[in-house]
Amino acid sequence: MDFSPVYDQLFGMLWYLIPLALFISLIKSPWFKGVVGEVIVNLAAKFFLDKQQYHLIKNVTLPTEEGTTQIDHIIVSRFGVFVIETKNMKGWIFGSVNQPYWTQQIYKHKSKFQNPLRQNYKHVKTLESALAIDPAGIHSLIVFVGDATFKTEMPANVTFVRGYIRYIKDKQNPVLSQAQVRLIIKQIERGRLERSVKTHIEHARHVQAIVEKKATDPSCPRCSSAMVLREVKKGQNTGQQFWGCSQFPKCRGSIKTSA
Repeated sequence: MDFSPVYDQLFGMLWYLIPLALFISLIKSPWFKGVVGEVIVNLAAKFFLDKQQYHLIKNVTLPTEEGTTQIDHIIVSRFGVFVIETKNMKGWIFGSVNQPYWTQQIYKHKSKFQNPLRQNYKHVKTLESALAIDPAGIHSLIVFVGDATFKTEMPANVTFVRGYIRYIKDKQNPVLSQAQVRLIIKQIERGRLERSVKTHIEHARHVQAIVEKKATDPSCPRCSSAMVLREVKKGQNTGQQFWGCSQFPKCRGSIKTSA
């Protein structure tokens, strides 16, 4: 018996499920959530910040000694340069300034993610070096988008969309002249890598390489910070290598290297 007509009819009824499944997979992806978060932050800046005073620069990829770093948003004004990292997350968020990783909890499921303050610290330092301005004029700002709730006390520069606008507007002491603002904008535009698929792919590869390296390097048994390969300087074990906590001397965690 020829079942071809049946298969054709079945395919005709169900073909739309394929693009639907692809669409659902897309909207659940970290990439799509990141894009949505950035759009919300952009719209908030557009509607609630005076364009004459605040200049928004989006999706800036800058070269570094190790590769590249990607900044979600930079807002330049006479009141300083605001470096913004966006997180589109839901659930309960636990974390502190000094912890290398924070925790997201959705019902009973817990997952860890990199402390965004540390993540944005590299962005800030890269800009400081590129712009050669007083560090006091650069502000790190973490903006959470989505149905998230902080379950631990957060510093003022870790906030939600409405809070991030308020944080920027609260800075009313001019630290830059209009000429400096224009120069900084030009420097960022000149120094950024081209906004292209190629730039995005190369940066994604760089990030993946960092993630893989962290996966192979041990974490501190005391505070979970990254470990640094060090060498014994004194005593009978002089010359031997060991893993020491990157937060030394605050933390003295260590791990022996394998022979």
